[in-house]
Amino acid sequence: MSNAHSPDMLDWPFFEDRHRKLAVELQAWCDSQDALIARAEPLEAGPHGRDEVDRQCRRLVRALGEGGWLRYGVGGTTYGGHGDTIDTRAVCLLRETLAMHSGLADFALAMQGLGSGAISLAGTDTQKRRYLPRVASGEAIAAFALSEPEAGSDVAALTLAAREDGDEYVLDGEKTWISNGGIADFYVVFARTGEAPGARGISAFIVDAETPGFTIAERIDVIAPHPLARLRFDGARIAKSQMLGAAGEGFKLAMRTLDIFRTSVAAASLGFARHAMAEGLARASSRRMFGQTLGDFQLTQAKLAEMALTIDSAALLVYRAAWMRDQGKRVTREAAMAKWHASEGAQRVIDAAVQLWGGQGVCSGTPVETLYREIRALRIYEGATEVQQLIIGRDLLKAYAEQRDGAHR
Repeated sequence: MSNAHSPDMLDWPFFEDRHRKLAVELQAWCDSQDALIARAEPLEAGPHGRDEVDRQCRRLVRALGEGGWLRYGVGGTTYGGHGDTIDTRAVCLLRETLAMHSGLADFALAMQGLGSGAISLAGTDTQKRRYLPRVASGEAIAAFALSEPEAGSDVAALTLAAREDGDEYVLDGEKTWISNGGIADFYVVFARTGEAPGARGISAFIVDAETPGFTIAERIDVIAPHPLARLRFDGARIAKSQMLGAAGEGFKLAMRTLDIFRTSVAAASLGFARHAMAEGLARASSRRMFGQTLGDFQLTQAKLAEMALTIDSAALLVYRAAWMRDQGKRVTREAAMAKWHASEGAQRVIDAAVQLWGGQGVCSGTPVETLYREIRALRIYEGATEVQQLIIGRDLLKAYAEQRDGAHR
């Protein structure tokens, strides 16, 4: 497959030489791993394909670890990370490129970072040494357990209870929509410890998969198959030493973790869109109709132009947000804009590619049909589009009020 990026994108001032080198090396690795990645697509949805999805996900995690790519999602060279902090631009380049090749490969990398991100941010030295090197090498699979049946976008409404009992916390309740559920070796779990109402009474814990009282209540099948589950905690006892950060600080930690990886969701969307664009161009150039190619029609050219505009504008938003975060700037609004525009835009680009493919575009297992299923979830997870709109609107109003009040002093 051709390079995931437009020829001049890596020359943008958002990138440094190390990012350009990373992009070239990753593309070469993807080409060398074509057989492994090809086996990951397409996958059968439902119970019959679940075991194969799990096996392929484990294989991809191991391969990504052996390739050194999982290190970019871990903070701290002492703990197996590529740098002292997580390089957001590097993570975005990784996800964009992997998504162009394989949705499951992108998923495998992303969940290692998201599942261990809170440990990188707030873990003790002991916690980091125990978990992060194994995440970076691909020896251990991580998961991020935040959502509940009645607490998705409204994280502060979560009800999983963590009751203090001597040197332990006892967890009771459920989590759902947990990626890597059923194959993870450990879960970063957010539970209500009750220090204060709402978001201020939530704490974070590392829960090992073999913990008594913790079970996989249900495996969940979705249109783009990947490991997903509902988790059950029934008197699961967790040592206090497994708490991440301070009691009552879990909500802030969850938001800090999502802030790192939300922009990378936009980057994955961008990778899916680039793949769809390549498939659309190939189809338009080869499909014969009425004595000419599909690409000779002005309607086709207009559609391709619209697809290209959507992709380039998304790329600018993605790497602006990533660059800003790497400069230590607050990126709440910019990350929300990137995720909103890139995921919704990728849906439109992929839909246009399906249209260009005609009847073949809706045949199971064709590249554009696989992309059509892959992109849909990205408009929902790590903050649905509607949530991103609220974030942007509220941030604009807050900034305006601060400017107005400052001018009146």
